[in-house]
Amino acid sequence: MDLLPIPRKIVKTEERYEIRYDAWIIAEPSCSELVKRQAGIFAKELEKELGYGLAFSRGTGRKGDIIIRQDDTCRPESYRLWVSQQGVLLEGEEKGLWHGMQTLLQMIRQEGGSLPGVEIEDEPALPNRGYYFDCARGRVPKLSWLKELADRMAYYKMNQLQLYIEHSFLFRDFSELWRDDTPLTAAEIMELDDYCKERGIELVPSLSSFGHLYKLLSSRQYCDLCELEDSEKQPFSYRARMHHHTINAADSRSAELLKRMIGEYMELFSSRQFNICADETFDLGQGRSREAVEELGKSRVYINYVKELAQFLVDHGRRPMFWGDVILNFPEMIKELPEEMICLNWGYLWNQREEETRWMAEAGATQYCCPGVCGWNQFVNLNWNAYENNKRLASYAVKYGAIGLLNTDWGDFAHMNHPDFSRAGMIYGASFSWNPQEIPVFEEMNRRVETLEFSGASGEFLNTVAKLPENSLFQWEGAVRYMELRKGIQEFEENHREYLDARRDEMKLADEKNACIRSTVAELYRLSGTFPKGSRKLIKPYLVGAEAMRIFNDIGKVVYREYCGMEFADLPDCMELAQELEIWFYHYKQVYRSVSKESELWRMQEMICFYGDLLRDLGRNA
Repeated sequence: MDLLPIPRKIVKTEERYEIRYDAWIIAEPSCSELVKRQAGIFAKELEKELGYGLAFSRGTGRKGDIIIRQDDTCRPESYRLWVSQQGVLLEGEEKGLWHGMQTLLQMIRQEGGSLPGVEIEDEPALPNRGYYFDCARGRVPKLSWLKELADRMAYYKMNQLQLYIEHSFLFRDFSELWRDDTPLTAAEIMELDDYCKERGIELVPSLSSFGHLYKLLSSRQYCDLCELEDSEKQPFSYRARMHHHTINAADSRSAELLKRMIGEYMELFSSRQFNICADETFDLGQGRSREAVEELGKSRVYINYVKELAQFLVDHGRRPMFWGDVILNFPEMIKELPEEMICLNWGYLWNQREEETRWMAEAGATQYCCPGVCGWNQFVNLNWNAYENNKRLASYAVKYGAIGLLNTDWGDFAHMNHPDFSRAGMIYGASFSWNPQEIPVFEEMNRRVETLEFSGASGEFLNTVAKLPENSLFQWEGAVRYMELRKGIQEFEENHREYLDARRDEMKLADEKNACIRSTVAELYRLSGTFPKGSRKLIKPYLVGAEAMRIFNDIGKVVYREYCGMEFADLPDCMELAQELEIWFYHYKQVYRSVSKESELWRMQEMICFYGDLLRDLGRNA
């Protein structure tokens, strides 16, 4: 029997408990109203797993019942679970009881109505175990998918969700930001907040407020607050959107504008925390704030602006958070920020070092460690990288006294990767932040994830999927960069060429890699038969992701021949490849729309059309 996160202490007995159809779920009088409501949710989920429901009531249980007892003398989020012939007793602190219910659901998913006897004592290593999803740069998920995400997070004992917003919320007075998008609405946010709260998850607002303000600072109304003059006149570039559009921190209007936006947004949330982001301020001091930076120093201009926004939040009863990449250059300044401030210290390498976590700890920062699911700009997530990255940062968090782990899922260059591909990476973070002392090896961890997440599939699927990214050569980022190079976006020409040149030798392996992809796709079709019907909806997205790798590898061969005269033994027919690409995109759009609003799907479509036209032009001139 597999449980994730792995409980801190579990003792198995020889007894078994039959969950009879006439048993009851009893919330004892000690249980709070929240626990009573959560027990009702648990009862509905139990019926889905068993195929039959149990009566649910409040009072005193009998032999054979599932009894829930609240004991607030227990440690925060802890629970104790006894399963025996006599029935089930779940006891713990208010929040811990909800986690214990998830453990029971995991047991029932695998064992059905006859549970093995166990005694479990469990509690998390880190008090905050979160997930961060990018809703700003190409993909705005549907509310239905966000609720599924909250359910999945609760199942693996996570307790915090943040949605990254730059412009993709329907601000009342800022229609120029979202007029060509499909933004989240206030009603959707409030509904999601209530949904999360019932499931033990704090929905924390997150709003970009310094760097990464492309839509705001490209608008006609607020472009004069952009650090770089005339940036609103530049043609759209994926690279520029990531690299530029820092607000002019030396202009007093900037902080006032962001306070208006923060003030409107924060009122939708029950959370008393707020993430102002303030990361990757690449242009600070390069334009309109140059004089202030020369006079005061870049660190001073940065900290003054962040401090003003943070104090605004503190004054309104909120605890501010911000990303830690900039302040790592002057960690001693963390002491100037409000003492409530939380530093979100991120690093995404599979072999991420611990020095940054140590530096911020030595500077006295209250911090989270923030790994990633490693899916951005990938057709299929780099699950091995996500496993290693989460494993390391969870250990650093414990070692240096961090108060949380926030696992990130970014959307660089249009968020083309399917969000459900991040399930495994999310579960790695959930498991390792709960119990970093017991981490199975990668293949075994995948087997356990698959057992719980795909309801008892073969155990081979995720390990097979993990091989796919090894065969992706001309990746989405490379395709974006070459398109921008062909379109003549001059600013990044050298950078784009460096990227493409560094991957030139890899392209020689395109035929070999595509053979591996075809073999893996055949294996995925075979494994699809091992999935229960309710879990098979993920098969097509993975097949579409795998096909994207093969098609773009072939496009890469054509591109590199055109780009630098590279020779290949076998080149695809450009006309046929163009049609194959467009048929693939038709199916990609179906997968995309199954979980997301339209958002910037049109930008991806423009890129597919660009490559379809390019291939036909090259084919005609061959």
